[in-house]
Amino acid sequence: MNRILLLCLLVASFGCASLPPEEPIRLEPWLDAAAKRDVRILRDEFGVPHIYGKTDADVSFGLAYAHSEDDFETIQKVLLQTRGRLAAVDGAEAAPFDYLVHVLGFWQDVEARYESDIPVAVRAIAEAYAEGLNLYAAENPRDVLPGWYPARGQDLVAGFMFRTPFFYGMQRTLIELLAEERQQEISAAPGDQAIRPFPAPPVQMGSNAVAVAPSRSADGATRLLVNSHQPYTGAVAWYEARLKSEEGWDMIGGVFPGSPLILHGTGRTLGWANTVNLPDLADVYVLEIHPDDPDLYRYDGEWLRLERTEVTLPVRLFGPFRIGVEREILRSVHGPVLRTSHGTYALRYVGMGEIRQLEEYYRLNRATNYEEWRAALEMQALPSINYVYADREGRIAYFYNVKSPIRAAGWDWQKYLPGDRSDLVWDEFHPLEEVPQVVDPASGFVVNANHSPFRATVGDENPREDDYPNWGIETGMTNRGLRLLEQFGADESITAAEFHAYKYDKRYSVESEAQRITAEVLALDFGDDAALVAAQAHLASWEFGLEIDDRAAALGVITATDVVVAQLSGNEPPSVEAAFRSAVERLERHHGSFDVPWGEVNRFQRGDLDLPIAGGPDVLRAVESFVLRPDGRYVSNSGDCYILFTEWAADGTQTVETIHQFGTATLDEDSPHYADQVPLFLAQKTRRARLELEELLPHVTRETRPGR
Repeated sequence: MNRILLLCLLVASFGCASLPPEEPIRLEPWLDAAAKRDVRILRDEFGVPHIYGKTDADVSFGLAYAHSEDDFETIQKVLLQTRGRLAAVDGAEAAPFDYLVHVLGFWQDVEARYESDIPVAVRAIAEAYAEGLNLYAAENPRDVLPGWYPARGQDLVAGFMFRTPFFYGMQRTLIELLAEERQQEISAAPGDQAIRPFPAPPVQMGSNAVAVAPSRSADGATRLLVNSHQPYTGAVAWYEARLKSEEGWDMIGGVFPGSPLILHGTGRTLGWANTVNLPDLADVYVLEIHPDDPDLYRYDGEWLRLERTEVTLPVRLFGPFRIGVEREILRSVHGPVLRTSHGTYALRYVGMGEIRQLEEYYRLNRATNYEEWRAALEMQALPSINYVYADREGRIAYFYNVKSPIRAAGWDWQKYLPGDRSDLVWDEFHPLEEVPQVVDPASGFVVNANHSPFRATVGDENPREDDYPNWGIETGMTNRGLRLLEQFGADESITAAEFHAYKYDKRYSVESEAQRITAEVLALDFGDDAALVAAQAHLASWEFGLEIDDRAAALGVITATDVVVAQLSGNEPPSVEAAFRSAVERLERHHGSFDVPWGEVNRFQRGDLDLPIAGGPDVLRAVESFVLRPDGRYVSNSGDCYILFTEWAADGTQTVETIHQFGTATLDEDSPHYADQVPLFLAQKTRRARLELEELLPHVTRETRPGR
């Protein structure tokens, strides 16, 4: 996407403009603000921050400061991108995303409605978080990036608005619009065509979530697995924090850089896990432009004028030198507008104008029972992402969370829509009660691994696909989803040990693409090519596991990955025979043989560490690197990262175990916490979280009172 959008930006006409001066960094105001905060940051032996505050805002302030100590550069870049100013630091490669910020136009909503539409308590945590960032910046001015200082509460609200549509895949629509030619036909009117059902979106490669009720547990416990798969570093990398205020906020879980609260994890009475889903939530309208005025478009028989503004994008050239690039921003009644060589298009997507994402997350964080938690979800400010829920009372649930538009019947919404009809501009949505969901099933468990919501459990309580004909919902299955159903569906009395073991499963299901592709290879006739016949026989010995010492896994995975990655990318995949020949050649060239332990090919790197790792793509022990490096190795860069297990015993006692793939010090190679969790992570072990202060205190290695 970067290259396409960058090309669009650079080939268009632009002008240069002056940039505003930098605001001077002053320490005194932030020290004064910190003096009003009552917060303690207690670091345990792994450097994980446990943040205790008098108020929720105090805790958010402490979270900002603690996370800045470990990953300040990324947090700054997240905020710069949210403002459309990242290119001022990262150069022209970042300019396309800066441009998108202005195209989407969410800052107008934030500035106009921040005070009126964001509740006082939510503004308080956003502004306290910004204060924590500003205090750290003022104490460390040499680390401050140009154009970033100071942070504001509005930055946090806008950040959620910007990121939300990309979690349901809106980037696919943008890439399509900016292609060299039009990619879709314009839908004909009802009655003039055969309407196709929505196609299944491409299967996603990451995230697992499981909840098991007391009825399916050997010991009557309720268990929840939080296992999102994210990049190891960057804007959406997980960071662990424990948050507790005297006002009742009490959570442990994962946050992204720039997030002032837990995104998923557990409180003392309930918890939830998220996985990405890909509902169809964006539509494209082809505008009819006036032949004599490119800023007029036809709508309901009239000519309307496009809203047109100019923005200046600061772009770094080299060193301290930056230029201001001027661009036009267009908008119609539908939404953002893009002019291209093959037409003028308006985009309408779910989440336009919605500024309450942070409020919904805050209400989820503060919920203490199912009714409060579900009421937060009913806001539908977060238009996508699956939720798997469990609580101390033994209730479990799965929600295919989607704010699906109520679209006009009879039109083919897979295609582009004529932009001159108001009846095609949707503004109503299906409520939460209508989305696919499974609550307290008789089966006693629910799962999701980015697969179809119509297979969330076993038995008759799954949602029915026929009830959602035009929602654009996934129907495909990941291997991880298949294996979760195979394991949890076959075990009617799940122990704590089995719950953990199933998460670390490394096998491909009999229904998986890996097994299908392998079967095709084994059916090939290589004639008198002795080398390929030998490789084929070797592949036949693979039992579809991904343990470190498996000597056939590398041949199977490399073959299958080349095919599957091309399919997921929308490219023409190589033939199975070509993929197999390539896998054999690469293994022999780099490793001397196709008979090589998986651990020699599949590697985990951090600093000076370069170690073998079990697992791989689309298994429950997810280790993701989809491109074989020039040295013939995969080096993981995403997949299993922050993992949290929580259990409520039959008597209500809670246990929480977590692990991070690296440690809390995201960027500081000199920190003892840069890679201190790696040995546990590779050994598939966890750390016991100490939720009681008296239990934590003997293990505290550092206490910080920011600004004091």
